[in-house]
Amino acid sequence: MMLPAAGPSPAVTCGLVLVAAVLLQSVCVAVTFLYFTNELRQLRDTYSKSGIACLTGEEMGNFIQNLDLIESEDRAADPCWQVKWHLGKLIKKMMSRSYKENISAVNAERALTLSQSEGQQPRTPINRIAAHLTGNSNRKNSPAPRNSLPRRGNGHKISNWESRKGHSFLYNVELRNGELVIPQTGFYYIYSQTYFRFRENEDEDSDLLVQIRNPKQLVQYVYKLTNYPEPILLMKSARTSCWSKKAEYGLYSIYQGGVFQLKREDRVFVSVSNSDIVDMDKEASFFGAFMIG
Repeated sequence: MMLPAAGPSPAVTCGLVLVAAVLLQSVCVAVTFLYFTNELRQLRDTYSKSGIACLTGEEMGNFIQNLDLIESEDRAADPCWQVKWHLGKLIKKMMSRSYKENISAVNAERALTLSQSEGQQPRTPINRIAAHLTGNSNRKNSPAPRNSLPRRGNGHKISNWESRKGHSFLYNVELRNGELVIPQTGFYYIYSQTYFRFRENEDEDSDLLVQIRNPKQLVQYVYKLTNYPEPILLMKSARTSCWSKKAEYGLYSIYQGGVFQLKREDRVFVSVSNSDIVDMDKEASFFGAFMIG
């Protein structure tokens, strides 16, 4: 009697089932891993490109230029709006600050260069610079003798100007020995009028009267004193007088004016010829200057 063939033992069957389960589980894990890895890679690429676009490229430049316009539009449509808005504000603020600092530095350097070129320390500009001097007939020796001038020059310097009474005044200008001292470098209009008057006196010596009546040149000079050894002539005006023997007195006036560039500490004064016939009437003889601009 033959016995039937024996089947696989339970131990072998269990082992095969266990191996099959492990292989199936490994396949499932591998497939799941590959699936999620691919999904994560796609998400990473998408967010990476979007994040870089927020900070680089032409899009960011356009965003900064149109920052004020974008603020009034729908902000929810742009996922990078907060990042770009704050970054744009920061860039604009830094650019504005840098521009202001550069402009201030340039202006300060320019002012320092100008002051150093003039050999001066920086000074606060003076708002009003003007002077008007009038003749003072109460003082006898109106024109200063020529030898009293510190430097050479034509004519006799007039030194007895009135600066406080009547129409005369001084604004931020000093009067020193008949000279106007310029307080600030700039362009100035300078003017002067001198009144010449001859009146015959019966007690005068006849020879002196003849000498006075002879034709002579009446000249008015306007000078400036600088560091240069000699005074510099700014203006000159003249006329020739000849008084008639029948006239009791003769009157002549000379006026001149012009614009000149003066530097700080320059001094301006007036001198005349024939100082013996100058009449220092306050309305007829005067001298002044004022800064333009």
